[in-house]
Amino acid sequence: MRIASDMIERAFNRGDLSAVDELLLPAAVDHQEAPGVNFPRHLKEVVVMLRTAFPDLHFEIRHIMSSGDIIAMHSVMTGTHLGPMRDLAPTRRSVHVRHMHFIRVEQGLGAELWHLWDTPGLMKQLTGPAPTA
Repeated sequence: MRIASDMIERAFNRGDLSAVDELLLPAAVDHQEAPGVNFPRHLKEVVVMLRTAFPDLHFEIRHIMSSGDIIAMHSVMTGTHLGPMRDLAPTRRSVHVRHMHFIRVEQGLGAELWHLWDTPGLMKQLTGPAPTA
């Protein structure tokens, strides 16, 4: 379980991209991406994109457990949208987004990832009607 919690803390919460190289196999696979995508390189791009869009980015692990070589984790991403995110200009809105991660471990490192995150909820928070006080 340490692989998952270390990746969240070091890469996402602190922006330490060396965590990706240290915690993933070079041939690791993200099953949400097209076949052949270099997962470690892609993950670094995602971390940079999220930390640029949300300078106060923080992931909190709510639940984590493992069975055999699989780690299951529920986390919540929070942050304030102060930088560009792909084609979306900063909205200055705060977000609260749930994530589910399933990681297969091999040789003590992340080998495969399946993940879901509430992308529609994120976009609603960023582009929907302004929250009322």
